[in-house]
Parts: sequence; structure tokens; C-alpha cells
Amino acid sequence: MATRTAQRKERVLVDGEWVGGTETLAVTDLADGGHFAEVVAATPEQADAALAAAERAEATMRETTVVERAEWCEEIADRLEARTEELAEVIVREAGKPISSARGEVGSAAERFRRAAEEIRHIKGQFREGTTAGHEGWEAIVKHEPIGTVLCITPYNYPLATTALQVAPALAAGNSIVLKPASKTPISGAILADVVKDVVPKGGFNFVAGHGSEIGDVLSGDDRVNAIAMTGSSGAGKHVAKESGMVNLHMELGGNAPEVVFPDADLDEAAAAAAKGSLKYAGQRCSAVSRVLAHEDVHDNLVERIDEKMDDWVQGDLFDEDTDLGPLISEDQAEWVEELVQDALDRGATLVRGGDRDGVVFEPTLLADVPHDARIVHEEQFGPVCPVTTFADEDEAVSIANGGDLALDACVFTADYERAMRLADVVDAGAVRINGAPSHGLGDIPFGGNRDSGIGREGIDASIHAFLRQKSIVL
Repeated sequence: MATRTAQRKERVLVDGEWVGGTETLAVTDLADGGHFAEVVAATPEQADAALAAAERAEATMRETTVVERAEWCEEIADRLEARTEELAEVIVREAGKPISSARGEVGSAAERFRRAAEEIRHIKGQFREGTTAGHEGWEAIVKHEPIGTVLCITPYNYPLATTALQVAPALAAGNSIVLKPASKTPISGAILADVVKDVVPKGGFNFVAGHGSEIGDVLSGDDRVNAIAMTGSSGAGKHVAKESGMVNLHMELGGNAPEVVFPDADLDEAAAAAAKGSLKYAGQRCSAVSRVLAHEDVHDNLVERIDEKMDDWVQGDLFDEDTDLGPLISEDQAEWVEELVQDALDRGATLVRGGDRDGVVFEPTLLADVPHDARIVHEEQFGPVCPVTTFADEDEAVSIANGGDLALDACVFTADYERAMRLADVVDAGAVRINGAPSHGLGDIPFGGNRDSGIGREGIDASIHAFLRQKSIVL
């Protein structure tokens, strides 16, 4: 087990200066119990000051060049990597991730800043000529400019990597930023603020922690915010959208990804994807495999193979390099998962393994023969549970997959190319993967959801374009 760091005390970053306060948020230590840190809970006045600082910095940020902003991103990546062990330990304690996963998150965050540097260098303006009657001979330069001030509201489950996915493209595009982290996991965000503040112009990056319902409303309802980037629950996203009015919204929200498995699929690959997809980070991922839809001819065989794959997942000391999954973020979340599992059992599902919890620790759980009307089939669980239900044909599979309000990700396992493409077309999701678990990569492929799973698409390139606007200069 790692040696516990000294009690951390973080403040609010406003206009390049760290600011204290009387009220603080205590941050739970999910590795050792108790609390390991506290952060100043910003007042509405401090939130207002952060927005004012960001607005003042807009002119300076707009004057910077693509080359300068790419260099910012590269330097931030270097600084994050230099603090890998510090950040990894913080992520273990505040988010409950195993140490190997936490280190991977730091690397992922750094890579996202490097990717932003690459992508912004490829965005160029255009030279256009008039092409309609009466505009012969007209010439114009069409250039990109930053949208203004971006409010980044980040979730607890990937407190550094998801934050980087918002901050990196917003900075690369030349915007001022106010970062509002999740109240349960604010410390990695505070470290990121410390990294960024000395790289960008004064006031270009501000960090405001606090209770989401209080500070979030103050920030999202302010007309100085030009765009809001948010990742989190669908309920929170709807609330922010309502408060923000006509602001440019860029949201990736909840998911309940189905894995649809046909009889001709490679069942070992499907089972491995189901186990990893449901257990990685204890299922606390929007792109987690939240339900497995197995054809009735292979249900029992697939369940047996998933059970075998789950044997490989180790739950234990978060600082042990061999640990694969840890606790849930809170007892409330653990109780929610327990409620959904019990509902499925009450309706006739079979408990194959797991099902018990101890405080915030929930056992890796496999449910078979889950009825279609069980809540866990249609509601987001965010826990280490793999519920398996059956379907008889393609139409029924699509009906079950599309039966809820969330439509972020999905995956289909089949050896039939035409069937795979048919399902990919009709399953309502922002992304459908064929013969592999859903995944939000670092490349150019945009991702995000339909229905209650989001607004817009993310990914470094897609986000940079969302944080830019075009201006035409007619010559």
C-alpha cells in the first residue's frame, strides 16, 4: 500500500491567484477511509469573479496564435507526466481507482493535450470567391476564432482524463476557461489548475470547486459563458441546459450500452467484452456494457463463459498492482446498484455470482435470465453488474436495445457482415461497435449520444470545432 500523502488543502483559482474561503468540501479517501483532502467551496462572489476574469482574458486569448496554443498543450502534457505519481495517488483516493488504472488516466490526459496540439495545427482558414449573381469578383477570407469563455463541468468517474477532454480542445481553440469539477473528485482538477495557470495568459484558466447545485447554477446561468462543456448524468445535464438558456451546449451524458450477441458470434470474444465492459472501473463508465442481449440459443453458453472471464478480475487493495477494480464512489451509488439488482431478482432473474455489498464495495455480479421488464435492462446502473437477457430475433433485439431513454453506445457481436450493418443502422446510439466493446478512443472518431445521452459530439477534433466559430472578412 502506498504511503498516505499529507492532508491536502486546495483553494479556488481566480485570475491567476489562489483564493481561500471559510467553507470547504471534505474529500473522501476511498482507499484508506476517512478524508484525505479538502478544497475551498467557492462562494457565488468567487464564481462571479472567476467569470469576470475569464471574460477579461478573452481578448488576450484571441490574439494568441495556433503555434502558441499548440505549445501550451504540449507543455501542459509534459507537466502532467512529470506529476504522474502524485496525480495517480490522488485519483486512487478520490475516485477509488486501482493504481494501475489511475496511472493510465494520467497518461490518457497528457495524450489528449498532445492530440489537441496536433489537431489545432491542422485547422486552417479558407479563401473564398463570390459564386452567385451580383457577387462576381467578391473575395473573402474565412477564418476561425475562439468562441469566448467555456464553462467545463466535469464528472467524478474520470476526474482528470475527462477534464482534459474538455480543457485541451477549449484551450487549443483559444478560449478562456472556468473549470467546475465534481464535488466528490476535485483534487485532480486542482492539480491540473496548478499545471495550467503558469502556461496560459492570466485569467485564461480559472478553477472553482463547490456544491454542484449551488455554484453550477451560478456559472451556467451567467451570460458571460459562451459555451458549456459537460460530462455527467442525464438529469444534471437537463438541469444545466435549462439554466443556461441559449448558450452553446456540448454534452456527453449517461449511457446504458447494450451488447447484442448472435449465435454465430465468437462467444469467447463476446464474453471477454462483456466481463471487461461491465467490470472496468467497477462499471462507473458511460460507455460500460450495462446489459447483454443474448440470442436465446446461446444464452446459457454465453453466461457460463462470462462467469469464467469474471474469475480474472481481482477486487482488493487499490495500491496493489494486481487489483482490477475497487469501490463505488459513494454509499448512495452502491445502494442504487443494489436496488437494481434486487429488482431483477424479484422479477425472476438468476444470480450466477456476486450480488452482495459492503459499504461502498459491491461484488462483481452476474445475472442470467433477466426479464425484459427488469429496471436494470432500461436504467443506467453505474456498477459492476453484468445482466444477461434473451431475444428471439433481430426485431426483438432492437426493441430491447432501444427501449430506454439513453442512447450513447452499443455493440453487436456477429459473423454476418450484413446483419452487423443492419443492426448498426437501427440501434439508436451515438456509436455502435462491431465485435468489440464500446470504447471512447483518442482518435478522430467523434463520440457522444442521442436522446438523453447528450448534445453534440466529443473527441479532440470534434470538440475543437465546437469551441470555434467562423468569421468572414470580405475583401
